[in-house]
Amino acid sequence: MTVIKIDGNSLTLDNVVEVARCGATVELTPESIKNIEISRQYVDELVESGEIVYGITTGFGNFSNVHISKDQAKDLQRNLIISHSCGVGDYLPTDAVRAMMLLRLNNLAKGYSGIRLSTMETLMNMLNKGVHPKIFEKGSLGASGDLVPLAHMVLPMIGEGEAEYQGEILPGKEAMARAGIPVIELTSKEGLALINGTQAMTAVGALTCHDAIQLLKASDIAVALTMEALNGITDPFIPELHTLRPHPGQGASAKNLLSLLANSERTTHQGDIRVQDAYVLRCAPQIHGASHDAIEYVRHKVDIEINSVTDNPIILVDKKMGISGGHFHGQPMALAFDFLGIALAELANVSERRIERLVNPALNNGLPAFLTEQGGLHSGFMIVQYAAASLVSENKVLAHPASVDSIPSSANQEDHVSMGTIAARKAQSIYKNAKAVVGMELMLASQAVDLNKKDSDKALGTGTQAAYDTIRSQIPTLTEDRVIYPDIHKAADLLETDLVKNVETALGFSLS
Repeated sequence: MTVIKIDGNSLTLDNVVEVARCGATVELTPESIKNIEISRQYVDELVESGEIVYGITTGFGNFSNVHISKDQAKDLQRNLIISHSCGVGDYLPTDAVRAMMLLRLNNLAKGYSGIRLSTMETLMNMLNKGVHPKIFEKGSLGASGDLVPLAHMVLPMIGEGEAEYQGEILPGKEAMARAGIPVIELTSKEGLALINGTQAMTAVGALTCHDAIQLLKASDIAVALTMEALNGITDPFIPELHTLRPHPGQGASAKNLLSLLANSERTTHQGDIRVQDAYVLRCAPQIHGASHDAIEYVRHKVDIEINSVTDNPIILVDKKMGISGGHFHGQPMALAFDFLGIALAELANVSERRIERLVNPALNNGLPAFLTEQGGLHSGFMIVQYAAASLVSENKVLAHPASVDSIPSSANQEDHVSMGTIAARKAQSIYKNAKAVVGMELMLASQAVDLNKKDSDKALGTGTQAAYDTIRSQIPTLTEDRVIYPDIHKAADLLETDLVKNVETALGFSLS
């Protein structure tokens, strides 16, 4: 079992995926333990002195002017958690919950939050032993942090709420008992330290960013296989052309396409059959490349955020200060995750247009209409294109940015909020739709390869042959109409499992 050491500074996106989806466990480094204890000692000093520090000796939000005595500190923190547990909608999936727990631990491990080490260890034990709080997906404004979902994360720690343990949803207190983890009583600053941050939006957005990187590769594979089916022209992908407009993603996509199509006997050069291809083939590097660069930008923002302090107040021991700032505000991630959704929506848009080109007899280079040899009796892939069109249309609605909206809260004390968690969830929904559309394109391109009788004795490229073989290992050629949704689901699943891996193995290197 992989163990990830967390210190607040060196967590990677791959680490997040290892913990969230692969069951890796975590442990604190000695240096982080030292920093946590020093920070906690200073919070205790603040409480003893009665100094006015937001959230430690005051109420929250618009109640920041209400003084809280030392004797009320525990009640204040418990009340914070139970009053903020206002989630609605469906539950977040387990991988997002595990990512949230990890990211909050990593935030606290930096030693600027004033939480007790024992409280940190409770949350860490829950993660390592598989006690997963049931967290509702909706209810966060994305400032002051993801208060609502993070409050639901904390509920089982204090014996409240619900948690999943060993496949069973239980009352939080019972789940903790079964796992052998004592529930705790929060004390000064701890409730706020656990919930004031961007970990819900960043967890969902980080996992979606990781999936988007894989989808980018699958999208290049899909267009390459469509090129094979339609005798596409490869001249627009040569490196000499792309050095003249050196956007990194554009060049990476063009390089991918040439690598995937290496040794193909089905692709052409300009003038062989036609002078130029339509944009969805010829401009694929520019279109996919723009999404590539957008997703790379998002990844950079994720790398920063998962190793940042997003607490409030922040405890600066060296300066003997507890400063109420704005690091909990999700705007940096809200904009990034809106951008991520737009980038993913465009991958689906152009893929659906290639699907149309494959099924439309006026555009598909002499292939049978809707890729069926007995059109009329059989509908073939006619309605697959309908489904793809539906998904990309939905994506266009979802791609409207959440970050341009704000509704003031807490009696206008918190008068601008990010809606970043909505942006992250929308990006994930767009990803799921886009994955299905690109899977459809791969399925239809494989069918078109089979029906291209004039090229039946000609080799596919090194990468496209591996892609074709992967699709055909799960989805047989369509010879007559059949129930098609299982094929669609299998094709989408292959994007997250074997497709890219098999293609990269055949190529002998990773796609860009």
